[in-house]
Amino acid sequence: MKAAMLYGVKDLRIEDVEIPKVGLGEVLVKVKAATTCGTDLKIFRRGYVEKVIKLPTVFGHEWAGEVVEVGEGLEWPKKGMRIRAGNSAPCLHCTMCQKGKYNLCENMIWLWGAYAEYIKVPARMVLVNMQEIPQHVSYEEAAITEPLACVLHGAEEANIKPGDTVTIIGAGPIGLLHLLTAKKFGAGRVISIDLVEDRLNFAERLGADETVNAGKEDVVERVRELTGGYGSDVVIEAIGLPSTWEQALKLVRKGGTVLEFGGCPPGTEIKVNTEKLHYGELTVRGSFHATPLHFRKALNLIASRTIDVRPLITRKMRLENIREAFDILMTSKKEIKIAIIP
Repeated sequence: MKAAMLYGVKDLRIEDVEIPKVGLGEVLVKVKAATTCGTDLKIFRRGYVEKVIKLPTVFGHEWAGEVVEVGEGLEWPKKGMRIRAGNSAPCLHCTMCQKGKYNLCENMIWLWGAYAEYIKVPARMVLVNMQEIPQHVSYEEAAITEPLACVLHGAEEANIKPGDTVTIIGAGPIGLLHLLTAKKFGAGRVISIDLVEDRLNFAERLGADETVNAGKEDVVERVRELTGGYGSDVVIEAIGLPSTWEQALKLVRKGGTVLEFGGCPPGTEIKVNTEKLHYGELTVRGSFHATPLHFRKALNLIASRTIDVRPLITRKMRLENIREAFDILMTSKKEIKIAIIP
């Protein structure tokens, strides 16, 4: 089969590899669509945490497809079923799982390999993090279940309440999903911040009430102006840079919540104004990945079109052109998500 192998930073190659063999409790799926992700782009440009992804590997993790082979011991799923699976599966019995923190499982298994003609789903993942796709939902839409699940987890951690003013730093794929989710959580006003005017225009089309171009305006001053001098109830950082992590702390009101969602490069640190944190009673939360329940919720929201992810897919490309797709993502300011079709 054809697969996109990642060997190192910016070293992505299309190669012929063997179709995975299915064992007990495992499932082989023909990939129908795999969407690009900001995390994929980060890994492609600068590498990633080794415990999560070990190179070389077949790349990609947002996908949906059709079951072509079912291993022994399974009554579900059935051959021919349209499914999607998470890129992770918790063990359910470690200390973190026993505390209900399934996204922080100490024995998590991870699944990469979406940019390929076929993908094998491990037995544990079949049991705890695989869902059937409703017939009216496209494979491209279903593939976005993974990032939306992560955003849902983050939105719950941020405790967005009806009527809140939510400021989102970053209007890329994740920032836009946070925008759509905040609106569905009842946010009264959403402010989107980015450096790229095309992305801010996109955010407006998706429902942003206000946009701020960080390259043209003083972000702190503008957000204060838009919030009567107070700052935002909730600030979500959706880029993954120490500078914007610190900026988020300057945009929140007293008693407000900052969600540091974007993953920064390993080993980086930020400075925190202790006076503001203490006397302002700020809540600062990190958010990583999602639980199997968030994956199920995300697919339900997509299927009901409560959160319509279709506008986020701005281009479709064939698997053999995946290197070109990543070059486009690094240079184009208009692309949000590219659907890779094997």
